[in-house]
Amino acid sequence: ISGALRTTGRVAVDETRVHKVNVKFGGFVETVQADFVGRTVQRGEPLFSIYSPELLAAQEDLVLALKTQQDLASAKGLVGNGDDLVASARRKLQLWDVPAATIARIEQTKQAERTVTVTSPTGGVVVKKEIVPGMRIEAGGMPYEIWDLSSIWVLADVYETELQQVKVGSPAALTLKAIPGKEFQGRVAFIDPVLDPKTRTAKVRIAVANPGGLLKPEMFGEVVLGTPPRKALRIPTDAVIDSGTRSVVFVALGDGKFQPRVVRLGATDGDQIEVQDGLAAGDQIVTRANFL
Repeated sequence: ISGALRTTGRVAVDETRVHKVNVKFGGFVETVQADFVGRTVQRGEPLFSIYSPELLAAQEDLVLALKTQQDLASAKGLVGNGDDLVASARRKLQLWDVPAATIARIEQTKQAERTVTVTSPTGGVVVKKEIVPGMRIEAGGMPYEIWDLSSIWVLADVYETELQQVKVGSPAALTLKAIPGKEFQGRVAFIDPVLDPKTRTAKVRIAVANPGGLLKPEMFGEVVLGTPPRKALRIPTDAVIDSGTRSVVFVALGDGKFQPRVVRLGATDGDQIEVQDGLAAGDQIVTRANFL
């Protein structure tokens, strides 16, 4: 027995790939490179440059520590004390997310830089931009939000009666009318532990690779969830009469005689249904005209 559950799915952003760019120091925006919403940026690409008096002072501390280290090394050979000062000043800049290339340039030139360029922490699409040249940013501000859409989620609704057939890691396929002739493959990454009380469904998150960016959040499509095959006894669904409290199948005894048999049912794919108890392989059963 193996089957496929068909349901609708909505493309959504992978929440683990949402990045908010924040600043850990106050300052004034000088230039803005990522200047509009919807722009694609790469990891390490400049977003904006900022002048910050406190950041400039921290850079000068590093320069002073480097000069002190050099003086101590040439005077008395006390390199250890100088190293501690340099490491402390460098660590402060690192905690403020100053790019490593900027720190290395300061150490090489021994000159503090008036502005520091903030780079993108990831590749993706700019979905929020709250920054313009000349404005002041306070420490803790989040001027950008970037979504990495190279992998997305598809949120599918699965009824509570079918949830037992879906497992984390199960294969899934997505087709969309917006992209005819193409099928996107993915796997179930998460099953919501809480049901929607109105629809009696649970959200199933399917991770789908999206390297070309064809899938866009809020697209709708059809999802086919595969279930792993297994050995079981099955019969046609038409053979079952459901009274509401029990399921009955008529077994042919021969000589025109039939016996109603209560059965316990399992999974179904619409045409065939699993019989967990009540029948044995080889039993002759009525498949149509049951009431007659």
